[in-house]
Order: sequence, then C-alpha cells, then structure tokens
Amino acid sequence: MIKRKLKGMIKRIQKKYALSEQGAKDLVKGCLACVYQNIAFMFPVGLLYFLVRDLMNGGVSERGNLFYLMGCLLGIGLIFLTTWFQYNATYFATYVESGVRRITLAEKLRKIPLSFFGKKDLADLTSTIMADCTFLEQSFSHFIPELFGAMISTTLIAINLFFFDWRMALAALWVMPVAFAIVGFSSRIQEYFHQKAMNAKMACADGIQECIETLRDLKANNAELLYLNGLEKKIRAVEKRAIISEFGLAAFVVTASLILKLGIATVALVGSVLLLQGTLDILTFFLFLLVVSRLYDPLQGALQNLAAVISTRTNIARMNEILDHPVQQGTSERSNKGYDIVFDHVHFAYRGGENVLKDVSFTAKQGEVTALVGPSGSGKTTVSRLASRFWEVDQGKITVGGMDISKIDPEVLLSLYSIVFQDVILFDNSILENIRIGKKDATDEEVIAAAKLANCDEFAERLPEKWNSRIGENGCALSGGERQRISIARAFLKNAPIILLDEATASLDVENETLIQTALSRLIKDKTVLVIAHRMRTVAGADKIVALDNGKVVEEGKPEQLLKMNGVYARMVNLQTESQKWTLA
Repeated sequence: MIKRKLKGMIKRIQKKYALSEQGAKDLVKGCLACVYQNIAFMFPVGLLYFLVRDLMNGGVSERGNLFYLMGCLLGIGLIFLTTWFQYNATYFATYVESGVRRITLAEKLRKIPLSFFGKKDLADLTSTIMADCTFLEQSFSHFIPELFGAMISTTLIAINLFFFDWRMALAALWVMPVAFAIVGFSSRIQEYFHQKAMNAKMACADGIQECIETLRDLKANNAELLYLNGLEKKIRAVEKRAIISEFGLAAFVVTASLILKLGIATVALVGSVLLLQGTLDILTFFLFLLVVSRLYDPLQGALQNLAAVISTRTNIARMNEILDHPVQQGTSERSNKGYDIVFDHVHFAYRGGENVLKDVSFTAKQGEVTALVGPSGSGKTTVSRLASRFWEVDQGKITVGGMDISKIDPEVLLSLYSIVFQDVILFDNSILENIRIGKKDATDEEVIAAAKLANCDEFAERLPEKWNSRIGENGCALSGGERQRISIARAFLKNAPIILLDEATASLDVENETLIQTALSRLIKDKTVLVIAHRMRTVAGADKIVALDNGKVVEEGKPEQLLKMNGVYARMVNLQTESQKWTLA
C-alpha cells in the first residue's frame, strides 16, 4: 500500500515537473536534504538556549563546559554533513537530470510525426531543449528543494514551538500563511507576465535566426537597415517584458517579505506584554527571539523560490508539449510481398485545413518508374511524404507490397526507402561522412563507388583534401548541383528496394543531369521508383505518369498515351517546349 502511494507520488512529480523517474526520486531526496539542513541550522539555537538557562541558574560547571564544547563540535559536524548531503542531492543530481531531459526530448522528437514540426519553428524547439532545460536545472538545484525544504522544516519547528508557549507561537507564525498567500495568489499574474516574456524572447530568437539565414537576400535587396530596425524593436520588446516580469515578481515577493518581518515585531510585542503580566518567563521569551531570527531566513528565500517555481510552469508546459505528444508506432515485423506502393482513396490536409490530397488512388509497381507530375501545389511532394510515413493520412490507406504502412514502425519502414529530397541537408563534415549517412557501416571503398555513380568524383577530386574535405555548414562550400549529387550518392549507397526522388535533378546542369539519369537507370532495376519532377524531359522515359491537379489524380498512363489525351501532362510538355524557344529581346 505504501509502495503504491510512493509510486503514485513519484508519477505525479514526473508529470508536474517534466522529470524522469530517477529525476523525481532525486527531487524528493533534495527536498529532504534541505529539511535536514534547515533543522541542523536550528541546533545552535537550542544549544544557546540551554547555555543561557545554565547561566541564569548560577553558571556552567566543568562538566557543562565539556557538554557545550561537544555540542559545538556536534553542531559543526551536523551542519557540514547536511550541507554536503544537500549539495549532492540538489546540484549534482539536477545536472544529471538536465542532461537526461535533453536526451529524452531529442529522442522523443525523433519519434514524433513530422506534422508536429509544421506547427513549430527551429528556434522554439532549440529553446525548449537548451534554455528550458537550463531553467529546469536552476529550478531543481535552487528553487524547488529549498522551497519545500523550508516549508517542511518550518512546520516541524512550528509544532515544537507550541509546546513551549502557544501564544508566542501564534505571534511568531501568523505572518507565514499571509506571506505565502500573497505570493501564491499572484500565480496567474506571474504566469501571464512570464508567458509574455517568453513570447517576446521567441519572437526575438526567430528574428535573429531569420536575419542570419536570409542575410544574402537582405543584402541583395538593400533591405538590411529595414530588417534590422524591425529586429531592434523585437530586442527592445524582450527588454521591456523582462523589466515588467521582474517588477511583477518583486512587487509580490517584497510585500510578502515585509509581512514576514512583522513576525519579529509581534514576537517582541506579545512577549513584552506577557512578561509584564508575569505569564511568561524571560528564558522562553529569549528562546522565541532566537528562533524567529533564524526561522524567517529560509522562509524569505522560500517566498522567492515560490515565485520562481510559479514561473517554471511555462517552461515545463513547453517540455510536456513534446513529451506528451503521441509518437508513430508500429510492428517491427514486415509482412510485405514485393514492393508495390498502392495509394487507396487517400485524403490528407495540413494542420486540419483544406484537403491537399482528395481521394488519391494509384499504384507504383515494382520494377517500374512512376512519375508524379502536375502544377505547383498539386500535391506531388505530399504524396512522397505520405508514402514514407513522414505524415499520417487522414483517410484511406497506403500499402507497400500489401503491407499497411500505418501499422509498421517508421524506422523499419524507412529501411525500405532511399530518398532524395528537393531540399538537400548536409552536415559540416567530410564528403565521405556526408555520403556514409546512407549506410553507416559502409567502407570508404563502398562510399566512393556510390559517389562516383552520382558523379561526385568530378568535384571531390578538385578539393584540397579530396574525399576528406569538409564542406561547411549545410554544404556551404559546394554549389547547389554538387550538394544534390551528394544526396543522390546517399541513395546509391543505401541501395534500398524503393526509391523516392523529389526533384532529384533540379539543381543539375544538362550534362550532369544526363549522367545522373544514366546512373539512376542502373540503380532502379527491379526496384519501385517514384519520381517527382517539373522538367518533363526528366520523366519522358517513365513507365507510368500520374498527373495531379488540385490534389486529385486527373490522368495516369504511359507518357505517349497522356500526350494523345491532350490533358494536364500534354499541356505541361507543350509549355516547357515553348519556354525553351524564349530568348532575350
């Protein structure tokens, strides 16, 4: 029964503060450590009380001197041990927990559907993993353990004070509920201020990131000054919100602290009256003066900590938004027979808006090249995202070899795919390591062989360190076509049975496009190939064309058949043929 209650308490702490199970246990240990430390700091007060009592009763004997000497040594030892325990239970444990939180958040992001990222921007997610976890680290090393430690230890000491004199105890303790109520009732106001400050910080972070990413375009359009003026307003907004937030916090905390200090005055006043009436002895009066001088110190810090804990709710909510988001799941057992991709009456909409795909049905057969064509916004890229389960369909079903992809673990499913995206993402590493992402255990020889198939040797051999040359952040040292060839080399290296090509040759010149298409023809033998292209010459040799318009399949068949139909495909071919005749006047 007790174990079940303890487990339930740990679960509630995990949820409330976005902690791991071990982190929740460490938080409880930290709170208890602060209780022990606060009680240990009261030990000298008790020792001083007995010393004054002995002095008032005629002095201290030799035996008494030894007692107080040993008591001093014991007090120093208790304070040292409890402080050491408190330091380890709060600071060291929370550093470990903040690392666990960051890793847990990153792992969760890896499993969350890409639809989640459509609602978030990079600066926001980065801030959650880095800044919010840092704030969590500060909260669990400074704020929460000390808050609950002060509250529990004060409660225990307060109970003992009533045994000495209930009137003096009330005079000392009445300020506590009033002070905590002032800070507690301000929680909504503080959350509001903190949320506004957080929104201002996110807007500023987005603006800075956007400025850095678009600097080339800003320079090209002489728009730097205009943009920086807007960015300065966002920075000033952060400053303004920080001041308002701090003022809102200080107004309540300072007021509560002043109320708390009144306790010393009421103890002195009530004690003086009782002394004059002869109903209180001087020793008890002295005891209460000693206790309240020490009692209010941790409580004053607790008031500040309570305000800080209230402020953490916004950060914890941001972390829980990630931790509570449903992940894509499925069996790791594949049941596919072959690798035909079948779209069966598929409907899909981004963010619950208007449908991007409407009742889409077609089959991309194994051993054939199926090309998706259509005007911009017709849903071609969405089809490739759904086929690889980057997004989940709203209605209908997608199968690979008869296997429903919504029932398969995403990582198991993606082991069947080699994907070349329209937007290439590279890492600040060597050419070899960027290609090796396609197959982590590949040898250098295998990587170079795949690179040559993608015609990467043409530029790699010209670089100072050849294949080991670093290519900068997102391949900034390479041209667009060179970056795309590295992406294609990854697909060659992975050599999966299904190939998705989303504008794979869009950044290549005619010569390299021809070379890549020749290489692709060797790669796609007996594989399922789904190609998205705007250049009609790229898909002219496809086995099947699926034409999309306004999210619907309007035509499908062989290229020559669709040309005779004089529909969407024929119109696109004619328009591109006409555009090739265009010249500068």
